Amino acid sequence: MNLKQVLCTIATTSILFSCGVDTKKEATTTKETKTTDFEYVVEQFADIKVLRYQIPGFKELTLKEKQLVYYLTQAGLAGRDIMWDQNYRHNLEIRNALETVNTTFKGDKKSKDYVAFKTYLKRIWFSNGIHHHYSNDKLKPEFSKEYLESLLKETNTTLSSEALEVIFNNEDTKKVNKKAGVDNVLASAINFYSPDITSKDVEDFYAKAYKGPEGKPIEAGLNSKLVRENGKLVEKVWKSGGMYGAAIDKIIYWLEKAKDVAENEKQATTLSLLIEYYKTGSLDVWDQYAISWVTSTEGNIDWINGFIEVYNDPKGYRGSYETVVQIKDFDMSKKMKVLSDNAQWFEDNSPLDPSHKKENVVGVSYKTVNVAGEAGDASPSTPIGVNLPNNNWIRQEHGSKSVSLGNIIGSYNNAGGTGRLEEFAHDKEEIELEVKYGKLADKLHTALHEVIGHASGKINDGIGQPKETLKNYASTMEEGRADLVGLYYLMNPKLQELGLVDDWKKVGKAAYDGYIRNGLMTQLIRINLGDDIEEDHMVNRQWVSAWSFEQGKKDNVIEKVVKNGKTYFIVNDYAKLHEIFGRLLKETQRIKSEGDFEAAKALVEGYGVKVDQELHKEVLERNSQFKSAPYSGFVNPVLTPVTNDEGIITDIKIMQPNSFEEQMYFYAKNYSFLPSKN
Repeated sequence: MNLKQVLCTIATTSILFSCGVDTKKEATTTKETKTTDFEYVVEQFADIKVLRYQIPGFKELTLKEKQLVYYLTQAGLAGRDIMWDQNYRHNLEIRNALETVNTTFKGDKKSKDYVAFKTYLKRIWFSNGIHHHYSNDKLKPEFSKEYLESLLKETNTTLSSEALEVIFNNEDTKKVNKKAGVDNVLASAINFYSPDITSKDVEDFYAKAYKGPEGKPIEAGLNSKLVRENGKLVEKVWKSGGMYGAAIDKIIYWLEKAKDVAENEKQATTLSLLIEYYKTGSLDVWDQYAISWVTSTEGNIDWINGFIEVYNDPKGYRGSYETVVQIKDFDMSKKMKVLSDNAQWFEDNSPLDPSHKKENVVGVSYKTVNVAGEAGDASPSTPIGVNLPNNNWIRQEHGSKSVSLGNIIGSYNNAGGTGRLEEFAHDKEEIELEVKYGKLADKLHTALHEVIGHASGKINDGIGQPKETLKNYASTMEEGRADLVGLYYLMNPKLQELGLVDDWKKVGKAAYDGYIRNGLMTQLIRINLGDDIEEDHMVNRQWVSAWSFEQGKKDNVIEKVVKNGKTYFIVNDYAKLHEIFGRLLKETQRIKSEGDFEAAKALVEGYGVKVDQELHKEVLERNSQFKSAPYSGFVNPVLTPVTNDEGIITDIKIMQPNSFEEQMYFYAKNYSFLPSKN
């Protein structure tokens, strides 16, 4: 499970080792990282800002550790095309055609139409496909079909009529559609199911499918596409020799190299299990790997690799391909370890019904890490915190790992400004609290969300997994539940007792102000006027905030104020809001523990989806003065091997890309292992 912010990017070029690719290439305009005067912003287009991040601590690693980081990063990039194909069945064909046009077109590249074409190409690069990375809406090109046809003809580029039409027509308009009242599978363009498969087909198939050993269910459907062949539903498993096999074989190649330079025996064993999983596609092996991974806590290097988060599946079965390579941030990890050491205290003192609390919170580990490379669902748009594994029984019996991506958060902060805060915060005191305590409040909320939130609570005996009981509401309910755990404890003197804050009340106030301001108002800048909220995290932030606003109306806990024609939401009573958050947390845990679908539906549909259109219009108008894009993401640094005359790696250098486009073409040249149709 991850906490994902609205940002993204990818870009780089340079010397890289890659299986089947020339191992010596000349760097073009890529530049080596400097420790001073670091340029965080790469470029901005449409609603996107592209940033860079540094890798603190990399130079202090041993050569063997640097090699491990390099091989794991290469393994991640090898699966890049998988995410594109998962997102939509025509994505790879469209991307390949548009990239060819862009490199071979000799006409006027400054014309309005071509500028629009180039922006569209960058937008699909950023989203790993033709649907917006956050809203899931199909991206709308600001040029005509006839213009694209002329570009294709002039550059002698082939694009099938079906793929061409879908760019401009009203088909497959939503990558993921979790709205009530529609067939969520049929209404979603995500390429996890054949276009003719219905939600009932999926439910019926998995009602009878293998679920794993008694009491230890596998994550059924996690690594396959469900298709209809000869009238029968079958799974096309993502494995070596199966679907996506060509890319997975490259992943395995680099994981084998990583295993050879593992930091310790447990780490090598864990990588061996991951390799076996990719070779066999067995979800029983995936569980063995997850147990080995979550209990492998020694070493400076760690990774996330596999088909993991199920947000993109309207039924919550299939995992999107994702990799993150991490280096331990030693100083911050030591400071934040205190949360995991006290996980049982937080569980014991939570407002949950006693029957829904864990008697023994097992192995919650928390680290602040620095990202060394990301791919798939984690790039360009990246999470800022991750808690894994997702399988509930493994979390309960073996624990979980929680990480905060320190250098990613740092880049966001260094590239930001205070203009929007001053526009949407009500008064000077609210602004001053945010400026002084907001970053710490956000960091602690992320930590509490991941370490304590996702690890807390238990499901009643005999109740199925949330994806079976809460169905299309499972993801937003879980993210809201974890948010509420963080909110409940952010206004608690325990944080000061543990040495995490100097003034728990002020940190808590900043956190509550920011959450309500965002959940009820400022996050609306991310969607188009007239649209409902659909992305799971945005939905959960609104239902948490809106329910709390309604519950506190009698006592004016949160006040809606209109001043000079501008709307503000002011927290008047932080103690009562803390109590309201506690009541909502207790209820969301009850819903999960009991599998109460109707209660989840009432909460999400009643408070999280619909938007006050007048307020939305006002927010968009007030936000129009700011040039900074509402979404950000990252280009990845390029890890560049240095070799001696014998071809032996003697060092790994970090190179930074100059542009988003450079990285996209470098990736296209060196990591395109799948055909257009899979």
